[in-house]
Amino acid sequence: MIDKISDSKIRESEIRKRQHIENFFKSCSEAKNYFDDIILENNSMSELDFSDIDPSTIFLNKKSDYPVIINAITGGFEGALDINRNLALLAKKFNIPIAVGSQSLGLKGACVESYKIVRETLGDGTVISNVSANTALEKVVCAIEMINADAVQLHLNAAQEMCMKEGDRNFKGVVKNIERIAKSVSVPVIVKEVGFGISGKLAKRLSEIGISYIDIGGKGGTNFIEIEDLRNDEMDFSDLYDWGIPTPFSLVQCVKASPGLNIVSSGGIKKAEDVVKSLCLGSKMATISGVILKELLLNGYGQSEKFMYELLYKTKILMLLTGSRTVDDLKNVDVFIKGDLKDLMDAKFR
Repeated sequence: MIDKISDSKIRESEIRKRQHIENFFKSCSEAKNYFDDIILENNSMSELDFSDIDPSTIFLNKKSDYPVIINAITGGFEGALDINRNLALLAKKFNIPIAVGSQSLGLKGACVESYKIVRETLGDGTVISNVSANTALEKVVCAIEMINADAVQLHLNAAQEMCMKEGDRNFKGVVKNIERIAKSVSVPVIVKEVGFGISGKLAKRLSEIGISYIDIGGKGGTNFIEIEDLRNDEMDFSDLYDWGIPTPFSLVQCVKASPGLNIVSSGGIKKAEDVVKSLCLGSKMATISGVILKELLLNGYGQSEKFMYELLYKTKILMLLTGSRTVDDLKNVDVFIKGDLKDLMDAKFR
């Protein structure tokens, strides 16, 4: 079910998507990386052979060679096709999952190929669809079918929408809509924040309505309040740039709230140490997005491939240094929390 809307409306939406990419490079606010407040215990006698280290995992019923996802970035305008093709090539090269950017424009008939190229490039690899959590069921099904997706992300982006001049203002019924979608579609549903963190309370509520996968999308990475602020000439939202739950804090809350959930750690993950710390804290997978987009657009495909190779190689090194032969073994590594993250974990008004 693809909406038929005017060409002018489609062009406005395409322009907005291009502006998101442009403003990503213009944005300069950088949230504190609370991953620096996490210390993992070094194991000097790990009794492991590096060649035996196995970073593979099963995610969405398929094997991934590493516990890393290339997360939702873009789609729906002409330049997005090349971006998504190259991101899909990286996902194929390293046999890791990839999520497409919001398919809102594709559901309106705009640049559908910029989404389909991911499945066409990746073959039978793991591809994740992406739509707003407010999307009607029939459109969610269309988005899944568009790329033959293995799962669908339902993104929560109220903070972004409220700072967007043309954004949504009504979020009533979103919980019931998520529940209906989860019970109706044929693939797993991943509820995803876009950069402001999911609380333990919300994780528990989502678990109670049948959600098994949550992408926490914590504060620390791409700041969509700032990106929309750069587009908005009517109001100044700079005083809201620090809004959100830091990624490691959100991760700890969600794991504690509902241990049975498959938690995906995202938001400001830039290096192998962030990936490994996420896994030690209980995440199933960790994601990268902004850092790989920057490598790709500034330095080209070759350098982005080199970046991915080094990040994944260093992930294996850190597994050895913690005495972890498998990803599951990382859950047994001693973790020490200090500084601002410890203060956050200890502090609660009510």
